Amino acid sequence: MGRGTKPEFSIASMSLGPWASRRRQQLLDMLDQLGPVMDELDRAVIQEIEKRPATVQHLMTQPGVGPVTALAFVLTTGPVERFPKSRKLVSYLGLNPSEESSGGRQRLGAISKQGNTMLRCLLVEAAQTASIYDPELRRDYQRLKFRRGSGVAKVAIARKLAVRLYWKLREAAQPVPPAPMQGSPAHSVVGESLSSY
Repeated sequence: MGRGTKPEFSIASMSLGPWASRRRQQLLDMLDQLGPVMDELDRAVIQEIEKRPATVQHLMTQPGVGPVTALAFVLTTGPVERFPKSRKLVSYLGLNPSEESSGGRQRLGAISKQGNTMLRCLLVEAAQTASIYDPELRRDYQRLKFRRGSGVAKVAIARKLAVRLYWKLREAAQPVPPAPMQGSPAHSVVGESLSSY
């Protein structure tokens, strides 16, 4: 081994007591059994993405959002037209703060947690990655973490991420405008003064 080269680390090579060693072997065996199952699930995800490539890939342009989160978002949301505003989708996902109002004072509490738990967890995980690679979300995360703590910051970024994905779905749902015919002007001439030509 050359100078400055770190030795290769392996869990199997760690020195453990007899019971801990036995438990380690059980867990490694379980991991080996899970490998083919996880490969099968990965193939299923890829097949589902191939059915709707444009939509899912458009969501994956957002830093932090991978194939599983994008696909889960598309499948859970369904036709984006169901949600006239992003606020409706945020509420549907259970990422909206619950409201406790009395005596004319409005107090926002923890998120409602209504809706799809798995997608909410995926969005929180994706938000943590997005807050590393997306400069705007990173600033928001750091500011909220300082003021309210990391737990609140993660959920707030997950909510912002859900709103961004909502708008990406709206973009993907827009019909593609027809290409201009050859020889047609690049912009509309209706209402333009002919003297400007």
